[in-house]
Amino acid sequence: MRRVHQPSARPSQPTPPFNSLAARRLRAGLGMGPEHVAHGLRTSYGLPYVTADLVVAWERGAASPSGSEVTALSGVLWCSPAELVGRPRTLREHRIARGVAPEDVARAVGMELQAYLRLEEHDTWRGNDRQSAALADALELDLPGFVAVTGREPKLTELLRDAVTTRWQGYVRPVSKAVPLERALLETVLREMHGAYQGQMTATLSWGGGSGDAGQRGRDFLDRIVDHFWQTVRSHTA
Repeated sequence: MRRVHQPSARPSQPTPPFNSLAARRLRAGLGMGPEHVAHGLRTSYGLPYVTADLVVAWERGAASPSGSEVTALSGVLWCSPAELVGRPRTLREHRIARGVAPEDVARAVGMELQAYLRLEEHDTWRGNDRQSAALADALELDLPGFVAVTGREPKLTELLRDAVTTRWQGYVRPVSKAVPLERALLETVLREMHGAYQGQMTATLSWGGGSGDAGQRGRDFLDRIVDHFWQTVRSHTA
């Protein structure tokens, strides 16, 4: 892989999950070459170190742009920052995806800027209910995003894994504390996920694949348990 030398003047910043394929597709759709994008970033957004090689590296996944670079790149490509960011999970990634300055979020939730930045740095959220609601409004969070940035996803993951591998009925109430959804909907979702997991395991064994194959399929399902949960919720609320 060709190494891209990046000038030391480039700021060292945390990088959000970057959708390199989207960046390349958007650039091609505008009829621009990497050199045109680099020129725009240098002249219009004050990023003198950006070269065509760096733009290509971003598009190939060999390098990742920082949050401020994603924001500038979205300006050059005439799109929103969210179109260039992969699925955000952390508080910082959600803010970057929405193109919101940390000062604006801190003001919206009623925090000092440095206090808010510390929450981003440690990927934690300790706001009260009012501040949490203000955060959801400021970052336009959907329910999966809200659960992720308020630190509930690890607990949700644990509960869902237990629900599909044991008796799901005992986990409706605990899951409802992590995710504010109606009980009837949660019952439907957990029952369906439990059936999908158990059915997959049983079918795999009956096909003669062996316990090793069944175990791998089960691990794959459990590794993506939260994604399965939100997909199932959407299928019943669309």
